[in-house]
Amino acid sequence: MNRKEQQINDLLEPIALQEECEIWGVEYLAQGRHSKLRIYIDNADGVSVEHCERVSRRASDILDVEEVMPGEYTLEVSSPGMDRILFKPAQYLASVGEQVEVRLNYPFEGTKRVVGVLAGLENDEVIVQAGDEEYVLPLENVQRARIVPTFD
Repeated sequence: MNRKEQQINDLLEPIALQEECEIWGVEYLAQGRHSKLRIYIDNADGVSVEHCERVSRRASDILDVEEVMPGEYTLEVSSPGMDRILFKPAQYLASVGEQVEVRLNYPFEGTKRVVGVLAGLENDEVIVQAGDEEYVLPLENVQRARIVPTFD
């Protein structure tokens, strides 16, 4: 998360906790005058539409009062889903053994995309096992890491 996203996460986390949820992640997409703010929430028993509605309503109020968002924006609050994006180091650690797709800001060993099994997170480096190759990717170079759901 960038600094703005972290600021929003920190501001909204108490609201989510009051609604028995946690902020899974925040995405701020600046699109000219009409930006988009996505808040992903999670709950141990699953996220309902009611969770999203309550967090959305309260988040909108506090964002307007605190004037965190410049100009007009669209607020979306949803579950992170099965193909959830990994935002925080703890989420990487909890997802060890899962199939992931990692997109990089800059090429690493000639590629900007690695798909494989998440083997760990050590010293701010994501370890992905892709076939016979093991990739050790600096977390700062990860643009987005997403779980790839598998269906048995």
